[in-house]
Amino acid sequence: MADIEINKSDIDEVNDVIQETDEEAYALDSEFTEEKEYKTVQKYELVTILSYLIGVRNEILDHMCSDEYVELLNSLRENKNARILRYLCKVRTGLLRNYKKTDNEIKYNLGNINRMEWFDAENINKLESWEVHIILYNSSADKYCVHINKLINEHVDACKKLFPDWIKWEYIRDLFVIVDYEKPKKLKAEFTVYKEHRKEYPYGMYIHWRPDGRGNLLNSDGRILKTIYRQHGDYFNDGSKYRDAVEDTKENIYEFIRESMRVVIVVDCENSDVYKLYGVLKNLNSEQMSKIEKIILYDDYHTSCGWDWLEKFIHIPVFHEEVERVTDRKSLVDIKMTAGVCEAYYKDNIDSFILCSSDSDYWGLISSVKDAHFLVMYEYSKCGQSIKDALTKRCIFHCSIDDFYTGNASDLKKKVMINELKNLTNDIVGKNGWEMTRQIYERTKITSTEREMKDFYNKYVKSLRLKINEDGVFEIVVNEY
Repeated sequence: MADIEINKSDIDEVNDVIQETDEEAYALDSEFTEEKEYKTVQKYELVTILSYLIGVRNEILDHMCSDEYVELLNSLRENKNARILRYLCKVRTGLLRNYKKTDNEIKYNLGNINRMEWFDAENINKLESWEVHIILYNSSADKYCVHINKLINEHVDACKKLFPDWIKWEYIRDLFVIVDYEKPKKLKAEFTVYKEHRKEYPYGMYIHWRPDGRGNLLNSDGRILKTIYRQHGDYFNDGSKYRDAVEDTKENIYEFIRESMRVVIVVDCENSDVYKLYGVLKNLNSEQMSKIEKIILYDDYHTSCGWDWLEKFIHIPVFHEEVERVTDRKSLVDIKMTAGVCEAYYKDNIDSFILCSSDSDYWGLISSVKDAHFLVMYEYSKCGQSIKDALTKRCIFHCSIDDFYTGNASDLKKKVMINELKNLTNDIVGKNGWEMTRQIYERTKITSTEREMKDFYNKYVKSLRLKINEDGVFEIVVNEY
């Protein structure tokens, strides 16, 4: 479909997307009115992917896409499956906008969509070259509506891998697929809704949804997630999947590292979440983080087995200090960590420490090594205001790992859980699959909803199968994809 020049309202809408911060989002969303301590901004990864797939014009895409998402947008433009879906969605929107004109051109002038100025002939010809046969002969606008929706239905699942695993794919899929599209009444109803509420559709592009009068769906990742879940009678409340720490927070971390002679990360594994910390490390600039010499984990057997996998997913050397317990009730992690930091400072000449813990006991450590430099990362739910006030008074920069985006921790979570599944299947006969799933989540310390557990159960546990290896021994195969 031929592009239309961007008008002022388009630019204003794009600028709103670029400038909106999570603090502003909270003011509009009662779900977060008490979360004023968060220092975060919205993510636009889903915005970028959906904007491209539904056919938002290139001029708008380039304008709304910040430096952080240029690489993502370019990868979409090089992805054949993404391009197929985009071109089909553009044709569908063009047909809905110009239904009567298209039908008349076919009936009275023997025209076809690849020769009509309101369709993008280059896109249509490309689809044909890929054997996505979109052009019909001796047809009508009605038949084209059914045909295009059929093609979208056939090709949308090829784009599933473009979206993170933690999103319910059926909710995303529903934005593209019209159920019962072959029924004329269904398509007519969709056409009527689109015609009456076109301004509520993102940049005028058709999607299969119920316009909610709340503004642009592509305003932020949070807006997308909350809307599509709500429209399916569901609720999405994991803010770390659509928020990230503000640049000031990241810059303060980089400045701390630049001003340090030698810096290490010290982790109290009992009072830190491995998946959140991994999300932080993966989110920060690798070049800036290259100065960190190592990560020292102070751990005992009560904590997540995820810590054992951390070093396999990051480039910073990881050293694991396993701490024994005198009794089941009393941990010696704090004492061991204090002794280790003192030794690193006085013996190894480490001058700076990024301390990951939400336990107030680490204040004794900071007070014991007064000349060392500290940066503290904590979790909101585990760290009291008094210790944060004390850190501020000492001019020690501190931030919450809850502020960082955690959608990028899916690869670590998946590997840890599948490994636990393999461990539990060594003696699988007679076990209940659902109870085994619960054990996996308990052992890996991954917080989840009942639905997420069922998704894992359906995808990985129920798909377990036996195979015989080269030595003739039976093995259990886990579907990791």
